[in-house]
Amino acid sequence: MPKKPATPVPVLLRIARPDLSLTEHSLSREWLEVDGRGGFASSTILLCNLRRYHGLLVAPFGAAGKRFVFLTHLEETLRPVGGNAVEVGLSMARYRGTFQPLGHRHLESFELRPWPVFTYMVGALGVRREIMMVRGTRVVLVRWSLFGQGPELDLRVRPMLACREADALTFENSVLDATVRRDGEALLLQPYAQLPAVALNTQGAPSHFEPHPIWAHGLEYSMDLERGYDGHEDNFSPGWISMRMRPGMEVVLAASLDTPVNAPAELFRRTAAERSAHLAAQLDKPGEPRAVRRATQLSLAADDFLYETQAIVKDKPCTRRGVLAGYPWFLEWGRDTFLSLPGLYLSRGQVAQCGEALVGATSFLRGGLMPNIFAPRPEDSAYNSADAALWFARACLLFDRAGGERSLIGEHLLPALRQIADSYLAGTELGLSCTDKGLLQAGSKEHNATWMDAVTPEGPVTPRNGCAVELNALWYSLLAYLEELEQRAGRAEQTRAWRKRKRLTGANFLRSFWVEEGRYLADVVQVPTANEPSGSRDDSVRPNMILAAALEFSPLSDTRRKDIVRRVEFELLTSRGLRTLSPRHRKYRGVFAGDPKQRDQAYHQGTVWPWLLGSFVEASVRAFGPIGPGKRSLVRLLEGFDEHLDAFGLGHVSEVFDGDPPHRPGGCFAQAWNTAELLRAWSILTTAARGTRA
Repeated sequence: MPKKPATPVPVLLRIARPDLSLTEHSLSREWLEVDGRGGFASSTILLCNLRRYHGLLVAPFGAAGKRFVFLTHLEETLRPVGGNAVEVGLSMARYRGTFQPLGHRHLESFELRPWPVFTYMVGALGVRREIMMVRGTRVVLVRWSLFGQGPELDLRVRPMLACREADALTFENSVLDATVRRDGEALLLQPYAQLPAVALNTQGAPSHFEPHPIWAHGLEYSMDLERGYDGHEDNFSPGWISMRMRPGMEVVLAASLDTPVNAPAELFRRTAAERSAHLAAQLDKPGEPRAVRRATQLSLAADDFLYETQAIVKDKPCTRRGVLAGYPWFLEWGRDTFLSLPGLYLSRGQVAQCGEALVGATSFLRGGLMPNIFAPRPEDSAYNSADAALWFARACLLFDRAGGERSLIGEHLLPALRQIADSYLAGTELGLSCTDKGLLQAGSKEHNATWMDAVTPEGPVTPRNGCAVELNALWYSLLAYLEELEQRAGRAEQTRAWRKRKRLTGANFLRSFWVEEGRYLADVVQVPTANEPSGSRDDSVRPNMILAAALEFSPLSDTRRKDIVRRVEFELLTSRGLRTLSPRHRKYRGVFAGDPKQRDQAYHQGTVWPWLLGSFVEASVRAFGPIGPGKRSLVRLLEGFDEHLDAFGLGHVSEVFDGDPPHRPGGCFAQAWNTAELLRAWSILTTAARGTRA
């Protein structure tokens, strides 16, 4: 069997002869390509879509910035020219429990980086399919190249369209416009007038379009069905694009929104050269190969979450840096953005970019709150998070410590931090206010304003209204940082005022949250009321206390930091992160599975979240020092994710894991704050080690 040509670029992950028995594992390995504007292409390594979110051209559209799935997949067949040879299918789709075509039978290998590559062998003929998104555009490129031995043939490609919101499904309807228009050599497909047209054109081989409009009925998305959602839809196709090829030839198809790509093959080669050089530079670094590979995987994963978006502030358009919370269904969430910025930018030495993102977010500050969910306009954003602004403050502090520009901090970030603190002190939305003891309270029995915000028809699953431990730890840190900034600016009166606030909060934090029996921090403290004069306290063992032990500015002593780390390690730590509730608690749920209600009931009641490892590592180093007894175990803990990076969301860390072993992954296949906090954890350990050697 002839070998395919040597790949001229480094390959970060190659899966030779993927499992062709269609096991659950082979179909659960998902790849991701992003465009840097909030859009993406994604599917499984068999190129069989199993989610409604899978597609080759998925992009935000409209005033709300919602994602739409435009081009779901391409049905591909090889037809020899002349004779009676049988067509061979290269593509694959699932239809109500069956698969058609069965292109996976010819799949020889899958490569993830620098872009997804699928190699097929049909007898002595090799077919290489490459999928690439062009950063900064709404364009996906697909390149097919033939090698080996074989006859002249037609590569026939049928584009399958959904043209619907990513969260929805579509079915055959009479509203769809099946007209195919032309713009030069390009085909323009616009099934619905309210959505942009999908432009298709090719370069590299003689091609022609064969009209043959059909509806493909009953496409089945098994991953959606497993999660308790509807999982069947219909796709529309206008016909076939037929390209005449022979071994040694290559052809590129471009799919774009609105504007056709003039020269797809040239664009592919230019973009490929840039992407290959970027990956080669990442891999060409000193260090043990396994560590370099891991760092490269995480760094490339970080790039997938960073994007630029058009915002409209005071009726003026502007470009803003943001963070997409997760793929395939999350957009930009404030809490996730500010928690992720230090890891995604600062841990990779991109300090200026982090500053730009922080400054860009200040125009969305409203009543001391940052959005929980960003929209293009501040007035359309959702301000239902009590801690997004506090995580913004934390990101500002870390930006400062990383050498962030002092003038930028003074002119843009300090005024925002003052506004946040002043608003929280005066009282703002979400029940946010400061008690006479200096503690921050938020939420209500009907609304959770913290990150543990799962809700079922019965109400919040994890009620945390009152004074939540991590909110108050972040609040104390903000007050201490404001004291430092005002002192740096020479404002003595303001310095004293923030210092007084900080000391009040710190003293009452310890009195209110510290549980002497067990030596750890309670999760929530209720403020005394007329009905409950003594207040109440939730002593559940949850991971939120680790944030207080991790922060640079904290009312905790070193001894108490150590006690908290030990307690968290004993009851909450797993190989994939921290459980959200101790298994000893009667409400603990160790499996994240089932329908939406069942998953919500487990979401913060035992389910493991990897992002918490960043704070666990930071708290451990602060408590025990850079060469403390747990340093080796921390390194092994982080190294344990190496295998996972090649297993599910390829190159990425899943959103959550079961609390019970073997800690099966769930939720999004790629989550920003998981990648960010793993990067930050590695940076903390590396920096600590350098400091020790120095």
